Amino acid sequence: MKFRTITLIALFLFTGLSLHAQDARWYDSVEMQGFLSTSFTYNLNTPASGENGFRIFDRHHNSFNLDVFQLVLKRDAEKAGDAGFRFDGIFGQLPMYTASSGLFGGQNIDVLQAYATYIIPIGDGLTLDGGKFLTHMGYELIEGRDGWNDNISRSFCFGYAIPFAHTGLRARYGFGERVSAMVMLANGWDNAVENNSNKTVGAQLAFVPVDGLNLVANAIYGAEGSDDNSNNTSVIDIVASWSASDLITIGANVDLGSAQAAAAEGADAAWTGFAGYVRLNFSDAFSLALRGEQFDDADGVRTGGVQKLTEFTITPEYRPTDNLVFRAEFRMDTSDKEVFEDGDSFENPSLPNSDAQSTIGLNMLVLF
Repeated sequence: MKFRTITLIALFLFTGLSLHAQDARWYDSVEMQGFLSTSFTYNLNTPASGENGFRIFDRHHNSFNLDVFQLVLKRDAEKAGDAGFRFDGIFGQLPMYTASSGLFGGQNIDVLQAYATYIIPIGDGLTLDGGKFLTHMGYELIEGRDGWNDNISRSFCFGYAIPFAHTGLRARYGFGERVSAMVMLANGWDNAVENNSNKTVGAQLAFVPVDGLNLVANAIYGAEGSDDNSNNTSVIDIVASWSASDLITIGANVDLGSAQAAAAEGADAAWTGFAGYVRLNFSDAFSLALRGEQFDDADGVRTGGVQKLTEFTITPEYRPTDNLVFRAEFRMDTSDKEVFEDGDSFENPSLPNSDAQSTIGLNMLVLF
């Protein structure tokens, strides 16, 4: 673990020095940014195990959490012929769930992103990134210095329908101000080291038909099983957001996923998800966010059981300064199966589980 950490730091320093060897003070062009998130979550089911069912990052009941401390070092490539890099180191509880296989899995430290960038002088500039980078899929983010979600908790679609990150190459190109495209070749879903001999391909097409309306179509396809080159996983992910005015923003996310030979008796598995979002900005300091969704794990390959999960979340947000955010949240999860721990049902199998759970969350974010 220590050797790998030292190696990554040395690699980063070498990259930075190489990129800026021609500058007398190369570090003047390197920007440092940071982000900190802390939270508290309480489950009204009071699960004896202390775990919130099917949650992505907010898994701990009745616990104060250091979600993540993120440190970003970067030099942006801004025009054709420019080279740059980005390095995101994260610490806390979030890395235990986001760490890519083969890197820092199961630890409280992770390299969230680390990639080099070069803008090839073709047309208006073809941007090429190589390394580890966050996925292009989904409406929601692994929140950090570049932005955060409107809700504290993550949707089921975020956690079970799509990957978190990729290690490989991606190329991005803008066709004017309203259309852009991206293609990717990577090891796969959330694995820094390849687990089979095939690569995963991904693509994105983004369109801004009018100011305030963003439409994005994402896709990914590849073999994701260890030592399995023949059974492929694919997801089509559609994202839309509309800033109707300064007061309201509306968003939607649709996911259609399938995995070959992943269901019972070697059948193909499928999952679908839909999430809707509304954000109301009542003033510069106060906002209210609403989210509702349904995730259908038709063959039980994503959540561990055949079920339909639904949730409704309401999140008020207060911003006393530009770099400080306070949020609260109430969320209700339901399933068409009794899958949520209720009191001592985890420790005492004779007690029934529940088909619902509700949680209250508090969160503070700081940017610097």
